[in-house]
Amino acid sequence: MSLPRILSTSTDPSLNLPTDIDSSDDESIGPRVAQNLQRLRSKRLLSLEALARVSGVSRAMLAQIESGRSVPSIKVLCKIAKGLRVSVAAFLEHRECEGVTLMPARESKRLVSANGHFVSRALYPYDTSRQVEFYELRINPLGEEYSDGHGPGVQENLVVAQGALEISVNEERFLLSTGDSIVFYADQPHRYRNPVDSEVVAFLVVTHPERRD
Repeated sequence: MSLPRILSTSTDPSLNLPTDIDSSDDESIGPRVAQNLQRLRSKRLLSLEALARVSGVSRAMLAQIESGRSVPSIKVLCKIAKGLRVSVAAFLEHRECEGVTLMPARESKRLVSANGHFVSRALYPYDTSRQVEFYELRINPLGEEYSDGHGPGVQENLVVAQGALEISVNEERFLLSTGDSIVFYADQPHRYRNPVDSEVVAFLVVTHPERRD
């Protein structure tokens, strides 16, 4: 998910969130907040009056926000989120989310190499664009996987959970044992290779550079 750009004028340290939303983004934020507020309130079977009581935000203000006529400040949004017991981010999501997403293993998105020796399982909601991605990697005995490199500035941070793993970045090789980790720029050719006769399991975090619009 790509969150709207936020103008950092002053911050509330206890929340670690900006207290103002850039007015240039009001047009796109308003309808999204309105839709999510209506969805979350309806799901909890709360009337505007009931939500006003538990959040401390007036019924009139809630009605304006839900109809898209008003874009709330972060301070107001925090009050509403507390009343609904959800994350503030739940109001900014393009898809249905309340701050917690359970992903059963059987429903995980799996990517398998052509020879079946390399399996990557997404440990995050695969249907959304994210700056950070999290994967479980499994490589068969003596199996390997090669990559020409990803986009500029992409980094990979990998830790071996079981077995041993050889990682080559360009022509440089690194041998990792259980518990070892490595961070490298993945915008260059790299390869994963299992040098032993038992399966290797590793966890991989892929970080994309921050987009500057």
